[in-house]
Amino acid sequence: MDPAEDWLVESLRLYQDFHEFDLSGATRVLEWIGDKGILVAGYESLKKNEILHLILPLRLSVKENQGLFPERDFKVRHGGFSDRSVFDLKHVPDTRLLVTSGLPGCYLQVWQVAEDSDVIKAVSTIDAHEKEGHPWPRLAIFSSPAPGVLHGARLSSLKVVDLESHKSTYTSGISEDELLSSLQVLDANTFAFCCTSGRLGLVDTRQKWAPSENLRPSPGSAGGRWYAEVGGRGPGPRIASLGSDGQLCLLDLRDLSQPVSSVQCPVSTPSPDPELLRVTWAPGLDNCLAISGFDGTVQVYDVTSWNGVGGQVEPLFTHRGHIFLDDSGVDTAPLVTTHTWHPCKPRTLLSAASDASLHVWDWVDLRASH
Repeated sequence: MDPAEDWLVESLRLYQDFHEFDLSGATRVLEWIGDKGILVAGYESLKKNEILHLILPLRLSVKENQGLFPERDFKVRHGGFSDRSVFDLKHVPDTRLLVTSGLPGCYLQVWQVAEDSDVIKAVSTIDAHEKEGHPWPRLAIFSSPAPGVLHGARLSSLKVVDLESHKSTYTSGISEDELLSSLQVLDANTFAFCCTSGRLGLVDTRQKWAPSENLRPSPGSAGGRWYAEVGGRGPGPRIASLGSDGQLCLLDLRDLSQPVSSVQCPVSTPSPDPELLRVTWAPGLDNCLAISGFDGTVQVYDVTSWNGVGGQVEPLFTHRGHIFLDDSGVDTAPLVTTHTWHPCKPRTLLSAASDASLHVWDWVDLRASH
């Protein structure tokens, strides 16, 4: 058997559930809207890109698998078109509003999901005060008490804007032009940032800019680009920072001065597009995270026993479906563009790739079956 046939046979053992869907164009965003819907958006330049609200297949919307369901595919609930590339998209909790960022990058766009039709329409823009041609602003949402949009392409342009009035409620007020790779709201007053250099910080918006931060990645890192996420369950470090060479650092929120551990993930090559680096914590499992952005795979890790600096680690599970189910006809394997965990089903992830494929998969922890 060829490798694809081998994988298909093996997949019966590796997956509890597996769904494949083809989008009209590749997406870099997978944003949950409730626990039954997902938002995707195209990112091609010089064309109109679809923004779609998809409803998951019915069997993925229930807490337990209850036999066969007639609906095995995604359903398009709402849709709209963007004149720009959409590189980031956030749903504003408890509203029908979405905020997008992309190129050209000098403004954000606010959208509304219609209540009485299937349309997603643009309703306003927010000036990002970025110079034309500069990188696109990163996004995060403060959901309460009044929704605010945290955005910035650089530390110097970082600000929070009230979604209703479009007035700034917080600015970094600094001149440092370090590029941002990720922003994340942690609670009503706190957010985390990660710079492409690996610099990490926690910011309290109730006071002037005085972040608790780590100015650089761990000793021995070979430069490159970085992306980070705060999260996780169980005891231990709660920030995961991923480098474009496959280095993964775990840090404790209470002390960012140095990583608790730093390991090397087995990636075949450095990321061909560091903009696509993703590290995500599992919301329903203790000490599990997933990484992508290096090739056509998503790797899942259990970080429970990680400590020290420089060790090699092996993934608990690797999703290779985007490689073996690729029917694009091109010689180069697709690159995973993003992934996300299901908010309620502990081992279910969604992943998207550059060939416009979208997979939903529930992996089997083979340790538990031994």
